[in-house]
Amino acid sequence: MRFAFTEQQLELRAAVRQVLERQCTAGDLRALADLRRTGGHAHGDVGRSAERWAVLCELGAPGLLVGADHGGLGLTDVELVGVAEEAGRAALPEPLVESAALAAPLLAAVAQAAAPGSEAEAVATGALPALARGELVATVGGVEATAAGPATTTGPPGERGAVTTARVAGATGAGLLLLALEAPGSGWELHAVGADAAWVTTTPSIDATRDLGTVEWTPGPATVLATGRRAADLVAQTADRAALATAAQLLGLADRLIALAVDYARDRHQFGRPIGSFQAVQHPLADARVRLEFARPATYRAADSLARGLPERAEHASMAKALASDAADLAARVALQVHGAIGYTWECDLHLYLKRAWALSAAWGDAATHRARVLSAALARTTD
Repeated sequence: MRFAFTEQQLELRAAVRQVLERQCTAGDLRALADLRRTGGHAHGDVGRSAERWAVLCELGAPGLLVGADHGGLGLTDVELVGVAEEAGRAALPEPLVESAALAAPLLAAVAQAAAPGSEAEAVATGALPALARGELVATVGGVEATAAGPATTTGPPGERGAVTTARVAGATGAGLLLLALEAPGSGWELHAVGADAAWVTTTPSIDATRDLGTVEWTPGPATVLATGRRAADLVAQTADRAALATAAQLLGLADRLIALAVDYARDRHQFGRPIGSFQAVQHPLADARVRLEFARPATYRAADSLARGLPERAEHASMAKALASDAADLAARVALQVHGAIGYTWECDLHLYLKRAWALSAAWGDAATHRARVLSAALARTTD
């Protein structure tokens, strides 16, 4: 068995990296952070780059997991993991991962299982081609990972029947929102809500370049995609894919943070020598690199498990998220220590990647949550 990426998979990753190195620089991220921090953007405008998104669409990135019959590339999570890693390395502001890694396979699963001619099938099959072309941006919300399994972030209905879904990444500017709720007595429900039927307010985040919103919307028969057992399965699959995609982004961020620290250690001199020549700097950097390299194979295995639909895919996704969160957290601490006092300043580019790493480490379940899930799976096997 070959445990390596193919030449085509590596070329796709390299192409995405080349694009983002030109189109998503630290200067671009700083300009966006300044824009949002000062409130300079217009209502409903999150400051995304149309040019950057257009180039990613030319590569087919939004349609990676969309089938060829709907105009996508028809690839798998194995190809996606490299693209997500590069998106993390660049701290990409656009919701590529939310749209391509979460919304696309969710809509594809709905289209496959929905009754022919049903409203759910029409919504899914109508959205997939536009999503593959990048003309439609979709996102997923209403689900969070806990040690006991997926839980909803959608609150109970208010007096007018509207509900509120918290912490939806990529909500502002999304044309379609796939939102889940868990109704008492009836279980999970999955809904598709158009941007014109939802009210999105910006949620403050430690990372000013990350789009996070609270969505107020009204569930109804016209918005339902799935209910009951089918909806619960789709929610669980989405939570696993979210853990994998977030882990991949954290790998890229950890790699970028270590690279920034190494470059600074070469340039910064103390006592007439580069600080990188001192073991007190070398050893923490080496520890961060080792932690990252241990997280990589776990993340790549999770991608393969999801692509092949293995029974252990949920456990593998949790392993990946736990190890990648730990790797990014350590890389962030070490990078900040190597930079010293300048690392705390707004003028230093380091904070652009530190904040994204901190935000994603907690997103879709932190390391402790996913370690608890892995432990539960292991204990369940011993009692079978």
